[in-house]
Amino acid sequence: MWLAAFTVLALLSRHSLGKNTYREEGHYEARQLSNPTCREISDTISSSSAVYYPVLNPQKYTKGISHWARSSTQRAACVVEPGTAADVAKILQTLGSRRTPFAVKGGGHASNPEFSSTTGVQIAMYRFSDVVYNSTDQTVTVGSGLIWDDVYAALAPHGVNVVGGRVTGVGVAGFTLGGGYSYLTNQYGLTIDTVVAFELVKPDGTILWVTKDTQPDLFFGLKGGFNNFGIVTRFTLKTFPQTQVWGGLITVTAPFIDQISAATADFSANVKDPKASILTTYNFLLGQPGVSQILFYDAPQPPPGVFDKFMNIPSFTKDVGTRDFLSLVKASPANVTAGTRAIFNTVSVLDYTPGLLKAVQNESIFWGSRLSNLLEGNTGVFISYDVEPFLPDFLSHADSPSAYPPTRNKSYSPFNLYYAWLSKADDDDFHSAARQSASRLHDVAIAEGQVLDNASVYPNYAIFDTPLSELYGDNLPILQALKKVHDPNNVMGLAGGWKF
Repeated sequence: MWLAAFTVLALLSRHSLGKNTYREEGHYEARQLSNPTCREISDTISSSSAVYYPVLNPQKYTKGISHWARSSTQRAACVVEPGTAADVAKILQTLGSRRTPFAVKGGGHASNPEFSSTTGVQIAMYRFSDVVYNSTDQTVTVGSGLIWDDVYAALAPHGVNVVGGRVTGVGVAGFTLGGGYSYLTNQYGLTIDTVVAFELVKPDGTILWVTKDTQPDLFFGLKGGFNNFGIVTRFTLKTFPQTQVWGGLITVTAPFIDQISAATADFSANVKDPKASILTTYNFLLGQPGVSQILFYDAPQPPPGVFDKFMNIPSFTKDVGTRDFLSLVKASPANVTAGTRAIFNTVSVLDYTPGLLKAVQNESIFWGSRLSNLLEGNTGVFISYDVEPFLPDFLSHADSPSAYPPTRNKSYSPFNLYYAWLSKADDDDFHSAARQSASRLHDVAIAEGQVLDNASVYPNYAIFDTPLSELYGDNLPILQALKKVHDPNNVMGLAGGWKF
């Protein structure tokens, strides 16, 4: 059932991707080649960079505006691919002087509409694709146009790795600037806890290498503060030794979901090995509930007993074993819904109890049944609830403060709701459902006795209208003051995203 469902969903996604992404309403709208901002940028930048238009360069233009979620794509006046930090500086100065709306896209995995897309100037960072490993310092410098798959592949011959994304196709830039939860987080912290330096182009054109010693205020702000202070072109990250790992994907059908829930609750409460990690996903796909389960252990074999309860549950498919890190990341079917409309939302919790997991299962079935009923005109194709337990001390690895999370006194685990659908006419319904479901699960956790008063929510999962105070807490006024210092003319306010 699950393999057949994924196959059908993949065909739906391909059908969606087969249309020009700038014809969302079924008509073609050519952008004027005389757009003054695009023309000035084209005249200013060096030959290392390029400007693309929908008529003259349709393939490169479409690549530049396209996102993993179709609903995050807009028709820009032009696409700019900068190739040097100096050209990024020129581009920002032009955008600021002309007050032209723009967007910055790294990997293009954002689910929130208009966060990394625009009807103005779309900046696509693909040309920042370098991966430079420094064996002496045990660091790597990576370009902001990469996805984590590229970084893992480049580092594998060196026997090292970074704290990065857990599924295939996730961009380096947005993931890092928002925080970054990884299979390696229990051992080394969030991705932002492993950043050594940011190459930042400020809105006034200044190019800086920001570190905790050279620019401690900006270093704090960039660790969770996204693009409020300029455009990050490169990241220098700590690396860590990497052997082969053990794990992979298991899929389970409805009769065995309760067993998965019991094993997940037991793992969350009792497994304290920082090398062990799980990702339990309650899904509703083509009219059927089920679970996909990713197991991870940071060694060629796990100790006996760590994953036995999961491995003993009857599965529909099982792809688990010793493999390289990138193979495990690619084991997730995360890209099967690429090209559909999509939204994320989130809840932060202290514990994944049996009661909370039962509520998660019920929510997936309730909203899956309601939003995926094609007979009633609903166009939902995939409803997913991702359970991500972390150890209580996973936030203890930082050596300097960060914009996110605003407090590290308690370690709240994130929880991701992900809905995918086909029709733009259904956007409001799916957004509303994601809000209602997150609120319901938050209330269930509180009713169980979890104290969530100061639980900030993860910005990379939060739905677009989440109040900034829920993301940044007491750090918000500090970040707002910092923004005024480094971007007094609010140039970065012309771009989308979480804005201070």
